[in-house]
Amino acid sequence: MRFIETWRQATVVATRDLTPNIREFLLRPDGIAIASYPVGSHIDVGVSIDDRPQTRCYSLVGEADRLGYRIAVRRAADSRGGSRYMWSLAPGARINITQPSSLVQLDWTRQHYCLIAGGIGVTPIVGAAQALARRGADVTLHYAVHSRNDAAYLDALKALLDDRLIVLAGDEGRRLDLDALFASLPAETMALCCGPMRMLEAARHAWCGAGRALDDFRYETFGSSGLLPTQAFRVRLKDEGTEIEIPRDRSLLEVLNEAGHEVMSDCRRGECGVCAIDVVAFDGEVDHRDVFFSDHQKRESRKICACVSRARGTITVDTLHRADAT
Repeated sequence: MRFIETWRQATVVATRDLTPNIREFLLRPDGIAIASYPVGSHIDVGVSIDDRPQTRCYSLVGEADRLGYRIAVRRAADSRGGSRYMWSLAPGARINITQPSSLVQLDWTRQHYCLIAGGIGVTPIVGAAQALARRGADVTLHYAVHSRNDAAYLDALKALLDDRLIVLAGDEGRRLDLDALFASLPAETMALCCGPMRMLEAARHAWCGAGRALDDFRYETFGSSGLLPTQAFRVRLKDEGTEIEIPRDRSLLEVLNEAGHEVMSDCRRGECGVCAIDVVAFDGEVDHRDVFFSDHQKRESRKICACVSRARGTITVDTLHRADAT
C-alpha cells in the first residue's frame, strides 16, 4: 500500500479566522521538528463525531513552518461533522494527526505553471505558489470564489504574486472560463487544480478539450465534495438480505467495516481505488466523488469507491467478503 499511517499526538497551538467561515489551525506534533514536505501534502486528523472516532483529511497550507503544521477548515452547513468538531477546538487542545504525505507531483523543470483554486481548495495551492515563486517560475493563480470576503489567504497571495493572481469573484460578475484559459496558455504548461468536484471534472474535460496532455494536469481532491447533496442512503448486501443505512455524516466504507464486511482501503481520498466494490444494482443515483474511475466507468456505475462516494436512494453491492465468512 502507498499510505502507511504513523499517528502521533499534537497540540493546537493557535487558531485564527481567515474569513467568517474559514479558520486556520496551527498544529504542533509532539517530539519532532517540522521537516520539509512536498507540495500538495496533507495530514489525517482524528476527530470525534457523536462520540465516535473518525478521520478527516486536510491539506497543509504553505511550505514547511518550524512552528507547526497549518491547516484551514471551512465550516460547512452540510458538514458530516468534521468541520464542527474542528471549530470546537481551542488553543491547547490535544489531537491525533498523521505525518504528511502527498500524491501531487509537479515537474519543476517547466517554464510555465497555471494554478487554479476554487474556494477552500486554495489551501494546497498556497504552498505550490510559494515554491514556484521562490524558483522564479512563470506562474499564475486563478482563484475562483463567491466573494472576496470568502477568499482565504488573499492578501498573502497578492503580495506573493501581484498581477499574476487573478481573483474571479462571483458577486463581481467574474467567472472562471476554463476553455478560454487553457487555450491561452503557452505550450508545455503544467496545471495544478484544487476545488469542488464539479470544478475538477470541468477542468479535466477542458484541459483535454484544449488538446493538452492529461499528464500535465495535476489536481488535489477534497475527498468529500460531490455532485449531489450529502444525505443518508441505503445499501443492500448481495445474497444476504441485509440492508444498511449510511448516515449523512459517515462513509460507506466506515459503516460496512463496522458491520463486519471487510472492505480494504488505502488513501481514503478517492484516489487509489483500493476500496472499490461492485455495484450490482441501484434504485436512485450513484454520486461518484472519486478521481480514480474514468468518466465511462462512472456512467456505468458498476463499482463505487466506498471511502468517499455516496448515493441517492438504495444501491446493492457485493463486498466479496462476507460478514459470516470463516
